Amino acid sequence: MKQIQATALLKIHEGKLNEFKSIAEKCMQSVREKDTGTLQYDWFMNKDQTLCEVREKYKDSDAVLQHMGKLGDTLGELLTISDMSLEVFGSPSDKLREALQGLEIKFYSPFLSLKD
Repeated sequence: MKQIQATALLKIHEGKLNEFKSIAEKCMQSVREKDTGTLQYDWFMNKDQTLCEVREKYKDSDAVLQHMGKLGDTLGELLTISDMSLEVFGSPSDKLREALQGLEIKFYSPFLSLKD
């Protein structure tokens, strides 16, 4: 399974919602204009707008690395006003695993798939 899926849960710091939304818009604009291997990038908010879940799907590990590189400082800004936990689904390359070190991540390996 070359595709990588991810779910990022962002807990927005109190009083930072407007700043969070502004940075999220910059993230979306960057993905729309610069990413070539991003297949899904959808943001969802809970009712009281304290949690945001981002559903992501990439062509492969290299596409995730490209995405992270293109977001750069914008992703860093986001992480100063929210706490992120991440779940990654698929078979990430060693290079991607190395790039994700230091983040709160749960990895899930392929087991069964409709395409099997």
